[in-house]
Amino acid sequence: MKLARLGPRGAEIPALVSDSTTYDLRGVTPDIDPAFLARGGLAEVRSAAEAGSLPELSDAAGLRVGSPIARPGSVLCIGLNYVAHAAESGVEPPANPVLFLKTPNTVGGPDDQVVLPRDPNAKVDWEVELGLVIGSAAANLDSPEQSLAHVAGFVLTDDLSERYGQLEVSGGQWSKGKCLPGFCPTGPWLVTPDEVDHRDLRLRSWVNGEPRQDSTTKDMIFDVEFIVWHLSQYMRLEPGDLVITGTPQGVGLSGRFPYLKDGDVVEMEIEGLGRQRHQMVGSN
Repeated sequence: MKLARLGPRGAEIPALVSDSTTYDLRGVTPDIDPAFLARGGLAEVRSAAEAGSLPELSDAAGLRVGSPIARPGSVLCIGLNYVAHAAESGVEPPANPVLFLKTPNTVGGPDDQVVLPRDPNAKVDWEVELGLVIGSAAANLDSPEQSLAHVAGFVLTDDLSERYGQLEVSGGQWSKGKCLPGFCPTGPWLVTPDEVDHRDLRLRSWVNGEPRQDSTTKDMIFDVEFIVWHLSQYMRLEPGDLVITGTPQGVGLSGRFPYLKDGDVVEMEIEGLGRQRHQMVGSN
C-alpha cells in the first residue's frame, strides 16, 4: 500500500494511493500518525480497501502533498552509512552506526519550499536518504531478523544539512546543522514493506536539473534490519518514529559542487517511493 497525506499544512487528508485512484481514509482514521500506527491502522486500511468501502478523493491531484507521516515523536538519523560518502567526507567508514537527531519540526512535505538560514556562513547541502517509519514499539530486539516486523513502511527523505553549524561550530555533535524547520522533506508516500525491496533501491538526486547522487541501498554499510535492531538496544522505538538511514556520495560537502542558494531546486527520487521537488528560498 501507498499512504499519503494531502492538503494544506495542518489540515492534511489521509489517503490511500493506487495506480489509478486516490482514496479518502477519513472514514478509517483522522490522520496517519503515531496513534494510527499503534492501534494497527494499516490492517484497518487494508481491510477497507479489500472490501471496496473507501470513497475516492476526487480532487487529490490538485492538493498539496504533505509528509506521509504526521509529526513523528523522534527523527533518528544514521550518518556515514555509505563507504563512498564517508570517503568524500574525509573519514573512515564507521565500525558502528553513527546516530544523530533531527527535531520533529524538520519534517515537511516533499514539495514544500525550504527556508535557508540567515547566517551568512551557512553551507546548506542535500542528502537523498531511505527513511523508514516504525509501526510498533521495539526495544531490546533479540536479532536483526526481528526488525521488519516493527517497520510500517518506507519513505523518501532529504536530510538537508547546514555544514557550518554541523561541522565548524558543532561542539562535537551534528544536530546544530540538522534541525532548521523543514530540513527533512519527507514523502510523497509511506510504502508498506511488501511493495518494495528495501535492500536494493536506486537513490538519485539533482540540483537545478543537474545530477548529483546516484546509488543503491545495497551499498549501505549497515542495512535496515541491523539499524533497527541496533537502535533498539539503546532506546525504545515508538510507532511513528522516523529513521533515516544515510546518504550516498555526491553531496556538496565533497567539494565537487556548490552548496545550495536562494532559488535552487532540489529533486530526489527513490524507486518505488516516489519523487520530491523543493525549492530553496532566502529567509526574510
